[in-house]
Amino acid sequence: MMNRDMKYIQVVVGLLLCCCLYACSPRPESVQPADRLLVLYPEYQDVTIPYNVAPLNFLVRNEGVDAVCVSVKGASDSLEINARGNKAIFPLKAWRALLEAEKGHTLEVTVTARTDGRWLRYPSFAWQVVADKLDAYVSYRLIEPGYEVWNALQIRERCIENFEERILADNSQTDGKCMNCHVHGGNSGNLSMFHLRGEGGGTVLNRDGKLRKLALKNEQMISAAVYGDFHPDGRYGVFSSNVIIPMFHTESNRRLEVYDTVSDLAVADFDGNRMILSPLTADSTVLETFPTFSADGKWIYYCSAPTVPLPDSVQQLRYSLCRIAFDANHGAWGDHVDTLWNARLEKGSVCHPKASPDGRYLLYTVADYGTFPIWHRETELQLMDLQTGAIDSLPMVNSSRSDTYHSWSSGSRWFAFASKRGDGQYGRVYFAYLDAEGKAHKPFVLPQSDPEKDDLTLKSYNIPDLSATPVPFDASSIKRINRQLKAEEFK
Repeated sequence: MMNRDMKYIQVVVGLLLCCCLYACSPRPESVQPADRLLVLYPEYQDVTIPYNVAPLNFLVRNEGVDAVCVSVKGASDSLEINARGNKAIFPLKAWRALLEAEKGHTLEVTVTARTDGRWLRYPSFAWQVVADKLDAYVSYRLIEPGYEVWNALQIRERCIENFEERILADNSQTDGKCMNCHVHGGNSGNLSMFHLRGEGGGTVLNRDGKLRKLALKNEQMISAAVYGDFHPDGRYGVFSSNVIIPMFHTESNRRLEVYDTVSDLAVADFDGNRMILSPLTADSTVLETFPTFSADGKWIYYCSAPTVPLPDSVQQLRYSLCRIAFDANHGAWGDHVDTLWNARLEKGSVCHPKASPDGRYLLYTVADYGTFPIWHRETELQLMDLQTGAIDSLPMVNSSRSDTYHSWSSGSRWFAFASKRGDGQYGRVYFAYLDAEGKAHKPFVLPQSDPEKDDLTLKSYNIPDLSATPVPFDASSIKRINRQLKAEEFK
C-alpha cells in the first residue's frame, strides 16, 4: 500500500513540476515582425543535415534577448520549444522522432524572441533533412592553438547522434608525449592508429581491439612514420617520413609556417613487420608527403614538390597532387608516377588528399604555398571527380578562414572538416553534404548540448576523423600501452 502511495505522489509531483515549468516558460504574445536580422550561433540557417544528427541547439545573439520561442515544422510532424534566456535547446527524444519522421523533407524553422519586452518574429529559415546517414562517431585532437602547449592535449571521440564524448588518449597519462594523426581504416572503430612521440613511443595500432605499439622506421628511412593512411584490407599502411621545421611569420594572417627539409614515402606491412620503399618516392630532390590509398587500394595518392632553398624560398614551395600504383598481392610499388594536379600550372599547393569510399571523388586542400595550411587563411577545400577530372572549388563549403583537414563518411555523401571560420583562431568540426549529383551543400558545425560551449572552449578541434563505430579502447588502455609495451621493430 505504501509503495502504491509513493508512486502516486511521485507522479503528481512530476506533473506539477511539468506544469510549473510550462507556466514559467514565456509564451509569445502581441508578436510583431522583426525589423532586424536574426543573429544565431552557430549559423544554422539553411543548412542540410542528416536524420541521425544530435539536436542543433543554438544561441540567439541579437542584443537584449531574454526569451525565445522556436517552432520547427515538417511535412507531418513539428516541434516547439519556449525558454527563458537566449538559448534554444531541443529535447533529444522529441528531436529524434521529428528527424526520423521528416527524412527527405525540409523543416521550416521560425524564431520568435523577446527583446526589451517586445516579441519579435524573424523570417523563417530551412533545415533540409536527408536520408543519407552520417557516420555516428568523430575523433579529434583537442589542443591549444599555440606552439608551446602541445603537451596539454587529448584525443577524444564524440558520438554525433547525441552529446556523449570520451577521452581516447590523454598525454598527461603518457609522460607528456605528443599524440597525433589518429585515423580510422574503412571508417571502422576496429581499425585505427595514432602516433605517440618521444622516448618509448611508437605508432599505436588498433585491430579489432588488439593494441600494438610499432616502431615504423627502418635504416633506409629519414624518420619514423608521420602522416599515414590504411589500405582497404587493413594489412598495409602508407606513410610519409618527414624532417619538419617550424618558422614564425611576421605576417599578421600567418602566424606559423611548418615545412619539410626532406620527406619520403613508405608502406608498412603490419603482418610482416617490414617497411616497403620505392626509389620513385624517395628522391632527395623531391619532397613527398600526405599519402593516402584509393578506395580500391590500387593507387597511392600523395603530394609532391621539388626542393627549394629553405626557409628563404618557402613561398615558392608548392606541392602537386600525384599518384603511383600499389600491388597489395605482392606488396609492391608501381613503376611510374602520374600528376593529377600541377602546382606550377595551378599556382597553388595541395595537401591532405582523401578518396571517397565509393572511389568517385578525391577531396583535398589548396593553399597559396607550403604544406602547413592551418594558419593560412586562404586555404580551402577542392573536390576532384576521378571519373571526369573535373574540379569543384566548393563555394558552398569554403569560408574566408582556413578550411583544412577532412575525412569522408562511409557512405560517401558526407565529409567532416576542420575550419577556423568562427574567429580565425580556434578550429571547429564542420560537416558538409554531397548529394547524388555531386552538389555540395552548406555545412553545419558539430552540435553541442550547450550552444555556448564553443565560446567557452579555448582549444581547437584538430584532425577530425569519421567512424561508423566507436573504437574499443580508452585513455587507460593507452596509458598501459605507453608504459608496458616496447615498440615492435620493423625491418
